[in-house]
Amino acid sequence: MSAQAVRAFMSIGEVLALLQGEFPDVTISKIRFLEGEGLIEPQRSPSGYRKFNHADVERLRYILTAQRDHYLPLRVIKENLDEQAARPRALPQETPPVRLSREDLLRAAEIDEDTLAELESFGLVASVARWYDADALEIARNVGSLARFGLHARHLRMVRAAAEREASLVEQVVAPLLRRRAPGAIGQAEETGREISGLLLELHTVLLRGSVRRVLGQ
Repeated sequence: MSAQAVRAFMSIGEVLALLQGEFPDVTISKIRFLEGEGLIEPQRSPSGYRKFNHADVERLRYILTAQRDHYLPLRVIKENLDEQAARPRALPQETPPVRLSREDLLRAAEIDEDTLAELESFGLVASVARWYDADALEIARNVGSLARFGLHARHLRMVRAAAEREASLVEQVVAPLLRRRAPGAIGQAEETGREISGLLLELHTVLLRGSVRRVLGQ
């Protein structure tokens, strides 16, 4: 099961978050460039925001893999994609949202009970009606991996604090949208929040990469 709950549509920021683990160099600008070159055609909301579905994400994954592993030019990649689109294929089936019991989370994240209890005590993970979602799974997995380097939940409170500060920036922008009574205002606020989150994620990644290079004296 995927570690992220599947939605019918995703913002460009959510798409970036899905792809960056496999393609660290991908950026929002890169995705927009590929759209401008006609390799992807995401839908648009009435307010003009891009709406990506899961076929769009798989198309992006194919493009990025072809560039990275086979050094194919965009023209050739587009021709290959057009040929694939012309072939009949079965419709994809939606994956249900992640919903894990405590035992399922421990097993899927490969952590022990003490680690999960520590995550909960520092507010990094929380259950809803005794069930854990995709975010809880992803956090638990990451913390489990960081533990190999001696970093535990207590060391990551600053990461959570930074995320909350960034969320407050998003709130400053979307709060006026949420107060509007116009039709579609809530949807516009959600799309805006997701896109800003993606841009902040991209900025955070670049800044962290630069800081680590300075630590290493590069």
